[in-house]
Amino acid sequence: MNFIELERKIEKATKKAFIEMFNKHKGEGIYGFSLYSDEGAMTVCPSTNTIDFLNKLDDKEKEELAYYKFEPAEWKYEMIGADEDFNEICKDLRIELEKNEYLDNEDYNEEWFLKFQKNLYQICINILKKLKNENFFNKITGKDIFLIFSVSEFEFENKKIESMITDLNDNKYRIEYLEWMKTWN
Repeated sequence: MNFIELERKIEKATKKAFIEMFNKHKGEGIYGFSLYSDEGAMTVCPSTNTIDFLNKLDDKEKEELAYYKFEPAEWKYEMIGADEDFNEICKDLRIELEKNEYLDNEDYNEEWFLKFQKNLYQICINILKKLKNENFFNKITGKDIFLIFSVSEFEFENKKIESMITDLNDNKYRIEYLEWMKTWN
């Protein structure tokens, strides 16, 4: 797979998705944006959350406010934004996985897959970091937002999460997230 081209496609889709979400939902107080994938490295999707969504959590959910605030799988606008672009990216990922006999094959090349997975995940983190450093999100919203890369059914080591959060967030969200991490054990 041409990872340079994949990165270009994901960056373009990420920008498009965030602009779409901001244009449709700016009045809801967008504070968070994420790219996320799955353990099988078959998908890349955006996720966006808003202050309005957090304010509408019920009392039980508010007891776990940090979880709803920082976990993209729980956000209001999951898998929404630049739908066609991200669908095409996911199709490309599945084709690559099929080409390398990863799907439906217990005898797949684990070394190849782990390298593929690692490259995909790092591309997503790098794109968010690049856009943050270019002030892409701030120029659109006029404020800092929380950024994260997440993977469903997969857990990064805490040091990797801490490093990612620190790299992607030099704002109040970093401090809050790192404090929340201390409660995980």
